[in-house]
Amino acid sequence: MLASLLAPQCALADGSRGDAAVALAKQRWFDSPHGPMLERILPPGFEPAQLPEPQTEGARLTLRYCVQCHNLPNPAMHHAAKWPKVVHRMVERMRGRGNMGRLMADMMAGVEAPDDAEVVRLIAYLQRNAQAPLDPKIVPEAFLPVGEPFRLACKQCHVLPDPRRYTAAQWPAVVARMERNMAWMTRVVGSKPIPGEPQLR
Repeated sequence: MLASLLAPQCALADGSRGDAAVALAKQRWFDSPHGPMLERILPPGFEPAQLPEPQTEGARLTLRYCVQCHNLPNPAMHHAAKWPKVVHRMVERMRGRGNMGRLMADMMAGVEAPDDAEVVRLIAYLQRNAQAPLDPKIVPEAFLPVGEPFRLACKQCHVLPDPRRYTAAQWPAVVARMERNMAWMTRVVGSKPIPGEPQLR
């Protein structure tokens, strides 16, 4: 089982052990006939060393289970209220009971799912490090016409982030990373989802 192979590698969620866990998962994708689809679920670029609270069990659970089927997710990709629904949907898929019937079961062959207690701890970790929705009272200009490009771009994938989350010096790199993510997901500012296209929502 892949998770059994990953477990010894996940004693820490950062550094070379985390990278080894990701490498094992990518090898699984390479060997799977469904690999190209799995690789496209989430954009690459978020590394194990970037996980918040890297020494905690939550970070280890994220690395142990979430990279079995797609690139490592950033806990900030969703806001706290959204994570439980996302995690429960993913757990159902890992248990072979997703929305694609037999195909889902075939795709999840060799994948291990967290038990119920681990699911609770995983959700708590993701919620604790989730994206905090922007409060209109704190940055009102973001909701005025001048803030429209910001709203159109960011709301395609997640709630509006607080501009104070990063410094002025950090934002250019963050925006560049988000632009790469949008290109990966075929998103551009102002675009609308194509009917039937998988959405990261």
